[in-house]
Amino acid sequence: MEHYLDNAATTQVSQAAAEAALAAMREGFGNPSSGYALGRQAKDALNSARADVSAALGCAPDELFFTSCGTEGDNWAIHAAAAYGKRQGKHIVTSLIEHAAVLEPVKALEREGYEVTYLKPDKSGLIDSKAVEAALRPDTVLVSLMLVNNELGTLLPVRKAADAIRRIGCPALLHTDAVQGFLKVPFTPKELGADLVTISGHKIHAPKGVGALYIRKGLKLSPLLRGGGQENGLRSGTEATAQIAAFAAACREGKARLAGDIACMTALRAYAVKRLREAVPEAVVLTEGGAPHILPISLPNYKSEVLVRFLSDRGVYVSSGSACHRGKPSHVYAALGLPKQLLDGVLRVSFCGGSTEDDVNALCAALAEAKQALFPTLS
Repeated sequence: MEHYLDNAATTQVSQAAAEAALAAMREGFGNPSSGYALGRQAKDALNSARADVSAALGCAPDELFFTSCGTEGDNWAIHAAAAYGKRQGKHIVTSLIEHAAVLEPVKALEREGYEVTYLKPDKSGLIDSKAVEAALRPDTVLVSLMLVNNELGTLLPVRKAADAIRRIGCPALLHTDAVQGFLKVPFTPKELGADLVTISGHKIHAPKGVGALYIRKGLKLSPLLRGGGQENGLRSGTEATAQIAAFAAACREGKARLAGDIACMTALRAYAVKRLREAVPEAVVLTEGGAPHILPISLPNYKSEVLVRFLSDRGVYVSSGSACHRGKPSHVYAALGLPKQLLDGVLRVSFCGGSTEDDVNALCAALAEAKQALFPTLS
């Protein structure tokens, strides 16, 4: 039996989302820009999907723009925000624990002459809101803080950053990568005070290849792609109607079960902490706070990549960190300043609303077996 506990990397596509994608491909396959009946049908379906996704996010449909993924949304938001504020300054504030989809475009802007303040977390992965405010300057044009860290599950002070920006009259736009927060923790862009919010489909049981960027109404940003004028002229290209239909179906499901999923994942995370301490007392829980679906742990003095393979051979699937690292050391855990023996053995366990105590029990049993079967490192 398989036990999938890597939902922060990607989620299984739900039946409803898969059926919606198939229907869009086989029945409603018209081009939404075409004027005949099949095209108008596709356009109506696109509008309906936009309304469903925006309702789940808590914004107006005309503030939501479909993208291919969270990475695209982050890149678009960061470069467009920098261009928007270029007359006011060239200073950016972000954190050391952002996803690479934020850090890499920020680094690209840094090479173009922008000055960047990188906020350091404490050992629990928390960013001090006072540090955010202290970093703001009259020439700050962008603050980008993720809502939920994808490796630690910690919540970053997005709302407090918005308050500080408004209070001191800073011209900065506020962007949040909410890929790990969307339909995992309750929020709306207005509640956060965010100007730009990135979300992704494959983290909420939709297929890979679809996401969205929230752009606050009245904010006039430069287009990501120029061409036929789709997405209100901001992202041209024929819309990915099948992926968008699936995204909307997943959003309808996720919104309806949000409270239940949060309660389930919160209880399961607490159960996992308890069982780990019983079965593998040497295991260290790196942080328990924050989003309910992510639990970072470490088996000190053991190599995480070896543990991942050992668990996989026993049908238990977890990550050694963000799936985007591809074997490279995680900049997130490095930023915490943890000792090497903890860093070596880091594993990320992540749940969804369908995860069970059986999954957790299988993880604990496999880790206990690994502790007996594998040799610790000598470094």
